[in-house]
Amino acid sequence: MAGSPHWSRWFVTAAIALALTGCATTTYPVVNAPGTPTTYQDPGTRGPVSGIGIEANDIVSMTDRMIRDMLTSSILAGAGTPPRVIIDAEYFVNESSSRLNKNSITDRLRVSLTRSSQGRMVFVGRQYADMVAKEREVKRQGATDAGTNPLAKAQLGGDFRLGGRITSLDARSPGTGQMSRYNQIIFEMVDLETSQIVWSGIYEFLKTAQDDVIYR
Repeated sequence: MAGSPHWSRWFVTAAIALALTGCATTTYPVVNAPGTPTTYQDPGTRGPVSGIGIEANDIVSMTDRMIRDMLTSSILAGAGTPPRVIIDAEYFVNESSSRLNKNSITDRLRVSLTRSSQGRMVFVGRQYADMVAKEREVKRQGATDAGTNPLAKAQLGGDFRLGGRITSLDARSPGTGQMSRYNQIIFEMVDLETSQIVWSGIYEFLKTAQDDVIYR
């Protein structure tokens, strides 16, 4: 019946549903505008995003300079018996305000020097000592054969190892907002028996910018 409570509730429910339908907002798919295409940059040149910290072109420049200098050392590259050299970041300390991965410097230095020295130096992979120790153990336990290389009495000991320090000095002008940073990177090769420093190199530069970038 038209006046019954059942029909009244039905009309109220239908009216609310109709009102909500009329107020609903129509949504459309979002179309993303095309972004800037990826471009490759020469790591040896200054990139479009740069600040006052140590960047790719600085790493390329400093390691190239250190390699050239090391190859002129009679102790490192002119000895009758090629010395065993360890180049890693274990004793390469970053005390600067620049955020960077030290391995990016020492890895490039080691790889490039290995290529350029042409046998005048022997490079010891001390960072792989644990891997080598495990393989030596399974060989000597008989779990594997000896491989094609003759078994060695022990892993190679090093004659010289890379050490060094990265430091910086920052300044900021409150008036202009300009930031300046003096960066200094010291490389040293140390005799692992006497602690004598047999070779040293320094790379330094000063950068100024209105705003620094965020390094990760």
